[in-house]
Amino acid sequence: MRVKSVLALVAVPAIVLAACTSGATPSPSASAPGASAPASAPAVSAPASAPASASTAAPATVRLQLQWNPQAQFGGYFAADQQGYFAAENLTVQMVPGGADVIPQAVGSQPDGPEFTIAWVPKVLQAREAGSDLVDIAQIFQRSGTLSVSWKDNAITEPCKFAGKKVGVWDFGNEFEVTAGALACGLTPGLENNGDPAKQFQKVIQPFDMTLLLSRQIDVAEAMIYNEYAQVLEAQNPETGQLYKPEDLNVINWNDYRVAMLQDAIFARKAWLDKEGNRDIAVRFVRASLKGWMYCRDHPDDCVKYTTDAGSQLGAGHQAWMMNEVNGLVWPSPLGVGVLDPVFYGQTVRIAKNAGVIKNNPSPDAYDASIAKEALQSITGDTKGTDFKKATLQVTPGGN
Repeated sequence: MRVKSVLALVAVPAIVLAACTSGATPSPSASAPGASAPASAPAVSAPASAPASASTAAPATVRLQLQWNPQAQFGGYFAADQQGYFAAENLTVQMVPGGADVIPQAVGSQPDGPEFTIAWVPKVLQAREAGSDLVDIAQIFQRSGTLSVSWKDNAITEPCKFAGKKVGVWDFGNEFEVTAGALACGLTPGLENNGDPAKQFQKVIQPFDMTLLLSRQIDVAEAMIYNEYAQVLEAQNPETGQLYKPEDLNVINWNDYRVAMLQDAIFARKAWLDKEGNRDIAVRFVRASLKGWMYCRDHPDDCVKYTTDAGSQLGAGHQAWMMNEVNGLVWPSPLGVGVLDPVFYGQTVRIAKNAGVIKNNPSPDAYDASIAKEALQSITGDTKGTDFKKATLQVTPGGN
């Protein structure tokens, strides 16, 4: 989900989580989140996402660098594998795990790096200023999943109230929206250096969990709506013996403050795309991936199982929450799933410049919307999800 955006290059991990082979058999729909149906249950697949007949294109083996360890954030790619969409495109896809020490935009920028990379847009724009040639070829998340969360009794209901507070963030590029939101109120980090409590806040680097908020060592914490926010709700309130409730919290959704920036997208190197035959491979890869995301929209329980099968160690309840919230970031896709919204892209560039993430406007070849649009031309069914509504899920203790 979040990874460092330092631009040092790191080697591609050798571990392969999942490799697509020919004709994967659709898994049965689960009867409850994270639960597998009996083996005799009939396979269910959405007509819009049914595997196409085997492609006549030349076979190709490609790698997909994930932004984090296997989890439902990447459910659409696991579904494209398990539902046979990659195989139908004559593609074998090796999914390479990320993690706290993996910088996907750096790995993906290497000449011998993976053909496809999942990363956040502002991090890649920053990497491009340092020489990367990564191109956004499919914008999967249509909105940001970043929140800032505090306790109700702290009364931090909007970013201007960060003044004089301990504000938790993840560093290395994951904090851009939070610091940009504070900057819009004229607030900057610096309180930790005896700064002005009326104009500054103390920036505290969080671990990749919510322990500092739960122990009240910080006043406000950064959280993803599909992960850390649920971690708080899955924890027990020691005063009541019950799980925390949404009404115990103040939640700042950065989409509401015009500082949200585009997140998970599929990137490929321009040098690789320009080689003969590779653009066609990219279209095939994106087409299969988009079908996978359509499948997860319509069969979220299956995608929770696919994620677990891919090696995720997260509990079934937490994965179900994550899949539901991730679907809410993908759908609806007003221009078609995978198509970049130029308005949100412009906002991402503007906020990134104002916050000092990048110095200049990116070059026009920083994204190529034509690949996703071409992929969509041969996909039948609902590619926009206009009527999509998130389900209402109950959290489970500890996410189990």
